[in-house]
Amino acid sequence: MSTKRVRLVKLNNFPLFSTISWLGMLALYLPLMVVIFYSFNSNRFVQIWHGFSVKWYFDVLDNTDISRALTNSLTVAAAATVISTVLAIMATLGMLRLGRAGSAIAWGLIGAPLIIPEIVLAIGTLSVFLMIKIPLGFTALVLAHTAFCIPFAMLPIRARLQSLDTSPFEAASDLGANEWKIFRHITMPLLAPGILSGALLAFAISIDDFIMSFFLAGPGATTLPVYIFGMIRSNLTPAINALSTMLLVFSGVMLSLSFMLNRVRR
Repeated sequence: MSTKRVRLVKLNNFPLFSTISWLGMLALYLPLMVVIFYSFNSNRFVQIWHGFSVKWYFDVLDNTDISRALTNSLTVAAAATVISTVLAIMATLGMLRLGRAGSAIAWGLIGAPLIIPEIVLAIGTLSVFLMIKIPLGFTALVLAHTAFCIPFAMLPIRARLQSLDTSPFEAASDLGANEWKIFRHITMPLLAPGILSGALLAFAISIDDFIMSFFLAGPGATTLPVYIFGMIRSNLTPAINALSTMLLVFSGVMLSLSFMLNRVRR
């Protein structure tokens, strides 16, 4: 029986592929570079460069309103991360007992927030909360963030579970271990990198969220992205660039840690 050798398509051979790629990268990262550059502007006016200064970073650190908004964001993100990660673990393990068709349907329903526009989710969530009399504020934010963080937490956990070798589970079962012992001594240790990766990803998504938080944040529950939006509308200074740069670095660190943990192999 003859076998056909598959030839890989080299994208570099397509006309203008490199040029389009560089233009795409420029469109993605040039705005971020501009934000970072002007965060060191000594002038009060954002886009008029007068010299290098880090005073806006100290202004951000000394601002009590920003500290309060950051505390709100961290509180909501921490609560949503813990709850969504636990639910993601349960959902991922529960999908193992479903057939291929059932698992595909379950993942399609759980992963809907990944493809549905967030503005639609925010309007729908706000309508439901108002209908069932859930007050806007921390409770509404934690519930909403938990709901849309579950699929993000599931992605690394599901990928980790699919890559595991089944022989340790079969050996433990043959030696008489019950489901709880298998889960505690084998499943959880092997899934730990995926769980931590999913938790970090959910935390980064939650703390960066603006649209859902904008709709559901009540008095005293203003999150950091919502506060930044208010600063843009009222007083545009390089302090906004400095705060955005700090948030960008924090999110980048969280996502990098999530990526590295997801690549851990045992």
